[in-house]
Amino acid sequence: MQVLTGVDANNPSTEALLKWGANALPFTMGDDPWRLVSSAFLHIGLMHLLFNGFAMYFFGQIAEPMFGSAKFLALFLLAAIGGNLLNSYVTWQGILEGTGQPGISAGASGGIMGIGAALLIAAVFKISVNGLVLNLKSLILIMGINLVYGFAVPGIDNAGHIGGAVTGLIIALAIGIVHRQRMAAIMQTVAINQSHYQANTQTTTQNNYQTNYIDQSTISNVDLDNNAHFDDDTGVNLPINMNANRVHIIEQKAIEQKTAVKPAFIWQLLPWLVMLLISIGFVWWWQDIHQQIVQVLKAVE
Repeated sequence: MQVLTGVDANNPSTEALLKWGANALPFTMGDDPWRLVSSAFLHIGLMHLLFNGFAMYFFGQIAEPMFGSAKFLALFLLAAIGGNLLNSYVTWQGILEGTGQPGISAGASGGIMGIGAALLIAAVFKISVNGLVLNLKSLILIMGINLVYGFAVPGIDNAGHIGGAVTGLIIALAIGIVHRQRMAAIMQTVAINQSHYQANTQTTTQNNYQTNYIDQSTISNVDLDNNAHFDDDTGVNLPINMNANRVHIIEQKAIEQKTAVKPAFIWQLLPWLVMLLISIGFVWWWQDIHQQIVQVLKAVE
């Protein structure tokens, strides 16, 4: 759409970027806080878009099935907002100290770094995707290269990268804790069911031996049930044993349902609670920078 409106695809102007929602301190910290989000979907040139698109695909195809679509989207948006807020804060501090000036930033890098940092935490907690566990060393190398590249090449929004990565780390820690609680609950359930199964198996074996084994020498003295079939080779009344096994299976399933252990509901809500607190913190952070700018402008006037 930008190209259709006359924007240069390779080198868009500052005016065009501002028009389409780029992050710029006077606007974002003024009347346009929505730029904290819109700038994550705007890129400065085609190569910028292609590079971030590849990185998003590389991380996203793993992160989305791992975290779920809703958490994945919330993680990306909050990481992008966190990166833009840190960029605005660093820019504002530079202006106050006389070492910086307002700039312009755009791109999904902050959100992508947040997803990458979340995958790093997932590797630490050994969260798997379709049975595959992430390689921690490879993720550390990829994240390290991105950060070093940002410091080595001028014009890269390092604050945006770092802010996004820190936001992703915090959210992923909550997800990792929930995963650990879930695995502990599963292991506890398996242990309980195994103990019940062993106890029931031992009891059933003893009962079958005591009640179902019939000596062939006394068969003539036994009045068999009309519906039962006696096996001369084993000395076992077959229908009776089949019913006993059927009852045993039903009892076992009932025990498993009763003894199933689930993580507390609060643990399942933990990632969303953490994201809610982060959102509240971001609102406070934006208001704090906004008030500082307003006070400085009033003092200048």
